[in-house]
Amino acid sequence: QVQLVESGGGLVQPGGSLRLSCAASGFTFSREWMHWVRQAPGKELEWIARISPTSKIADYANSVKGRFTVSRDNDKRTLDLQMNRLKPEDTALYYCARDTSGTRRGQGTQVTVSS
Repeated sequence: QVQLVESGGGLVQPGGSLRLSCAASGFTFSREWMHWVRQAPGKELEWIARISPTSKIADYANSVKGRFTVSRDNDKRTLDLQMNRLKPEDTALYYCARDTSGTRRGQGTQVTVSS
């Protein structure tokens, strides 16, 4: 059974940092590109980052480029997202996913950026 379980969300002040993690199981994690997507209240899913199977390539949406860093550990089957210099507009439900559209995603972890 395929599972993607996100953790690490919470409430943080603007300018702060959070590190999200995703535990993957039920598929060959080391062979797949992995993604982070998010959904802000009242908005559609937004793709924000991806990483290649060997971590050689990482791409980011303009909205997070330079602030967020995606990484993975194929031995542990985990996907991480380090988020720095957080802004109120980063408030969203964050998902790890197996595709750009977020169709195959976990249950999400809430990130709220507010003072």
